[in-house]
Amino acid sequence: MVDTKTAPRRDLTFATLDEVVADAERLVATEATTTGNWSLGKILEHLATVIEKPIDGFENTPPWPMRLVGRWFLKNLFLRKGMHPGFQLKGEIAKELVPDETDPQQALEHLRRAAQRLKNHTADVSHPFFGPMTHEEILGINCRHAEMHLGFVKEG
Repeated sequence: MVDTKTAPRRDLTFATLDEVVADAERLVATEATTTGNWSLGKILEHLATVIEKPIDGFENTPPWPMRLVGRWFLKNLFLRKGMHPGFQLKGEIAKELVPDETDPQQALEHLRRAAQRLKNHTADVSHPFFGPMTHEEILGINCRHAEMHLGFVKEG
């Protein structure tokens, strides 16, 4: 198991989901490898799943102390400064959000569809961890999330 806090990473900044998808397309085309614990296919499938959940709904919610921290502290911190690696989802929420190994091309197709759905879904959403979010906030959180995960993918 790789220590994700010290694994080599790319420094990424995405302004839009289109930029996330473009980076993913390039990485799949070059058969890029990863420096962390997840394969490229697993990363892309995870990103697609997390992008769709605010539209389709989450099956599980974190305990209320985590929800308070997420809403009042982490949401704005993540939007401003990005996400840091090392946090591992556990239990039922991990079953919901951490995919099995997935073919990178299939995961890329899912990511394309998910990004387009979220771009077209302009209504505010309720996130179980971050609370109520505007369309711009949910787009921003997903860009920060993609920066963190795709940072573990080595240029092909």
